[in-house]
Amino acid sequence: MAILRAFIVGVLMAGCFMGSVYAAEKKNPLKDEEEQRQKDNEAIDQQYRATLDRTRRNTPEARTTTDPWQSMRGADDSKPKR
Repeated sequence: MAILRAFIVGVLMAGCFMGSVYAAEKKNPLKDEEEQRQKDNEAIDQQYRATLDRTRRNTPEARTTTDPWQSMRGADDSKPKR
């Protein structure tokens, strides 16, 4: 009888210790929300940068000259000699 009683007390003590260990492993719900917000913000930032890169590649480069008739003139702009 004493051996059975010692065994039951030992099992109960082990159960108590395991319960406290299990409780310590649980995550804080507020910390989970903060981690999710941080992941969402990083995803949004990555999408924003990808969009900026796409728009920069698709925009035409600025012309260095401001002559609107540049493509209409021929190679020689001088007047013909008479």
